[in-house]
Amino acid sequence: MDRASSDEDDDRESFLEQNDRKHPHPIPHQPSSSPRRSPSSSLHVEDLRTFGNGVRRRLSKRYLFAVFLPLFIVLLYFSTDFRTLFSNSKFPVLNLDPLSDRMRESELRALYLLHQQQSSLLSLWNHSSNSSSSSIQSALLPLISLNKQIEQVLLSPHNSPINNTTLSSDSNPSAVAPARFSSCQSLHRRLPDRKTMAWKPRPDKFLFAICLSGQMSNHLICLEKHMFFAALLNRVLVFPSNRFDYHYSRVLDIDHINTCLGSKLVLNFEEFEEMRKDRLRIDKFICYFSAPTPCYVDEDHVKKLKALGISVGSKLESPWKEDIRKPGKRTAQEVVAKFSSDDDVIAIGDVFYADVETEWLMQPGGPLAHKCKTLIEPSRLITLTAQRFIQTFLGNNFIALHFRRHGFLKFCNAKKPSCFYPVPQAASCIARVIGKANAPVIYLSTDAAESETNLLQSLVVVDGKTIPLVKRPPPNAAEKWDALLYRHHLEDDPQVEAMLDKSICAMSSVFIGAAGSTFTEDILRLRKDWDSGSSCDEYLCQGELPNFIAEDE
Repeated sequence: MDRASSDEDDDRESFLEQNDRKHPHPIPHQPSSSPRRSPSSSLHVEDLRTFGNGVRRRLSKRYLFAVFLPLFIVLLYFSTDFRTLFSNSKFPVLNLDPLSDRMRESELRALYLLHQQQSSLLSLWNHSSNSSSSSIQSALLPLISLNKQIEQVLLSPHNSPINNTTLSSDSNPSAVAPARFSSCQSLHRRLPDRKTMAWKPRPDKFLFAICLSGQMSNHLICLEKHMFFAALLNRVLVFPSNRFDYHYSRVLDIDHINTCLGSKLVLNFEEFEEMRKDRLRIDKFICYFSAPTPCYVDEDHVKKLKALGISVGSKLESPWKEDIRKPGKRTAQEVVAKFSSDDDVIAIGDVFYADVETEWLMQPGGPLAHKCKTLIEPSRLITLTAQRFIQTFLGNNFIALHFRRHGFLKFCNAKKPSCFYPVPQAASCIARVIGKANAPVIYLSTDAAESETNLLQSLVVVDGKTIPLVKRPPPNAAEKWDALLYRHHLEDDPQVEAMLDKSICAMSSVFIGAAGSTFTEDILRLRKDWDSGSSCDEYLCQGELPNFIAEDE
């Protein structure tokens, strides 16, 4: 029963009770020998029908009056020129602005049309819910959100609260706040039938990993590809020494990799050194890349290897022509055919640019069979620290932004199109994502100067509200969220800090990355493997060109 009919029944019941209680003419006393009906049953059927018709007529008039009186007032308000009406009277005349009147009328009409549109959208939403059509729902959510935002804009000059009854709990999509919805959905990309291969190496055959191009993110991608090559070639993988490369044991948990694989298939350099002792050598270099230099290794790095006590038993040679500037697509069968060897320890050089079985490699979880979400991930200490930071400063709903700036202008402008955006344009793009994600705070991972981040903060405004940009604060003894890093003497390591930033970004509700940055790509890899990706993840100003580009030198 709806509210109107319920009210009408209450009114009718009250009216009847009042008539039962009122008796203006007392009933005369009758002798007991001549029985009479009690007062409550003294009406004949015809009298009751006549009485009921009278009640209905009075009620109908009452409700018709209640319905048409407000409508009459509204029509009178918009159709009457009150200044003309009172021009010859003694009443004071208000100085009404006709333009303001028309604007008010337009706003009311717009609000009415928005209400009608909202009802139609909610009807479609409910229909799509019944038919389990997620694609229709994902298309409707931003439209409903836009509808509410327009309504807010129209009502804001009048300081009137939005009538939330139009989005009650029965009709409210996703049971979220009616003023704005999040149209971002979690992406579950893990495939139950993903293509994997078992890694079952010979225990006495090794692949020595060499990664030299770029910084840590490039090296992690290089190591991931080395693991694939080691599995194809049936070899144990040896991570490089921190005297030659990064200190991987500070940022990665190598024991985690072996636990996931179910066997000790990855060794750090110290374990390899202990195992080989007097046979610490690379027996053969089979270079994946032939240009610009064989194995993408120069003489300085060969000298560094020798300084570690590693002898090199052969020249750096390649079985094919492969240039890092134009890498060709290669298959697993080609790698096995070209790089198989009976030598105990081989190296194939830097493979960051190698293009081998890309779709296989890019699967959630990677190409190798294992029992974890991903093999190469931040160490447990870093992951826990990231969680503590999020619990302290961000909460469960936040956007993460990788705002790459240092050295990025020249790099981006060399690409077509450029990927370096002026701060005001970047702020506009960020605000657009906030509108979709409905997140109250942004985690900012950046190498930008404060002059840029301060300007960015002042411009990231949504619905008149500045959205905070949160960066990791400088060390403070009063704060305990990073106590684990201090306890293990990892607080001043820049690579640990970089991996901490990646971990926080990978756990965000929505991620905005920097196109062309391997730091961003590694975050996207973690989000894919951890099932934390969102339908709103995107590169900064994705689909837009910078609105200003500097000339070349």
